[in-house]
Order: sequence, then structure tokens, then C-alpha cells
Amino acid sequence: MKYLTDFISLIFPRICAGCGNSLWKNEEALCHFCEYHLPKTNFHVDPENPVTRLFWGRVPVETGAAFLYFNKGSNVQRLVHQLKYKGRKDVGIYLGARYGQWLKHAPRFNSADAIIPVPLHRKKYMQRGYNQSEQFAIGLAGSMNIPVCTHLLTRIKATETQTRKSRFNRYQNVKEIFSVNSPPEWKGKHLLLVDDVITTGATLESCIQALTIIEDVKISIACIATAMI
Repeated sequence: MKYLTDFISLIFPRICAGCGNSLWKNEEALCHFCEYHLPKTNFHVDPENPVTRLFWGRVPVETGAAFLYFNKGSNVQRLVHQLKYKGRKDVGIYLGARYGQWLKHAPRFNSADAIIPVPLHRKKYMQRGYNQSEQFAIGLAGSMNIPVCTHLLTRIKATETQTRKSRFNRYQNVKEIFSVNSPPEWKGKHLLLVDDVITTGATLESCIQALTIIEDVKISIACIATAMI
């Protein structure tokens, strides 16, 4: 079996999503060097961190956090690119699992009843073949022992990419594009809404506005990275 594994590794090498070097047998998605140098925020221990404050006065949020800082040209940008556009679903699952190891010890997060990934429109999902936020959610769920729910929130309108839009246009682009299914079943629940990168928070705000039709719902946020700082 060892020889077979080594042979397969020669034909289909396992590559670090950060630096592009080959992974050792005990490494997953990222080499130890790239993981060690990830710019972690530690927002989950700060109840007034920038992600939480972003939504103050806009929509009701229990708490919010992001795992990493995102800067253009950084390794984190490369990881997100690999996850979203290069089929590296393992990157999302891996980062989710790592962050989940922290969040499962954070009382403001580990009380969540379900993890809700920000959904893609069905056309985008068919093009990409998967939802990058769902991969992150799967990783979180495995570490936190909290189920992922992909049927509660639906994206009902296809939108253009947010990347080069102004703050105002981002809000207009995602206004009223989500709907909620079976809201009575989720009365009083604590939902952990997850996405890949948060900048202005426009997409997450639109999700939260849709979810607030659920009576007594509590909503928290966790993202792979934040580009706000």
C-alpha cells in the first residue's frame, strides 16, 4: 500500500495551495511553513472586533469574526483564489477545520445550532461545481460538531462580481437577493453565517436581512478572511 501511495504521489503530486511546493505525508492543503505564517486575526476573543462593529446599527448580529487578514498579493489571497477558481475545495475545508478548533472553545460561537454558508446562485454553482463558503462550513462543522444547513437560505438572483464595485454599488448589487425557506422551524435558533472574504459586509448584510424574518433568531458571522483592515 505504501508503494502504491508513493506511486500515485508521483503521478498526482499533492501541492501546497500557498507556496506551490509538494506536501509531506502529514500535511494537508498547506505546508507547515505556510500555515505557520498565516496572518491570524484572533477576532474570536474580542467581542468588539472590527467584523462585529461593521454591522452595528445596520443589522442585528450577535458576534462576528474572521480567521485571517486579507491583503492583495498575499498568501491569503492566493489561498482564496485556489479555493474559488482552481477547484481546491480542500483549502476551504482545511481552513474551516483549523478555525473551528478555535471557535469550539469560544462561547459566543460554539452555542450555534447550525452553520449556514452564504449560498451561490444555481447558475454560478453549476459553473463552479461547488460553493466555496460551503467548503469552509464543512470544515467548521467537523471541528465544532455543529451541523451545516444548505437549504435554509437561497440566492434567488444572479449578481455580478463584487470585486471592483464601490461600497454603494456593492449594496445595490446584493439588495434583496436572498430568500428563507421554512422559517418557523428555526424560531429562536442561533445561526452561524459563514462566507469566504468580508470587505464592506454588503452580501452578509443582505443575508441577515432575509434571515431576520425568523422569529427570535440569533445570527453570528465567521469568515475565512477580512479585507477591512
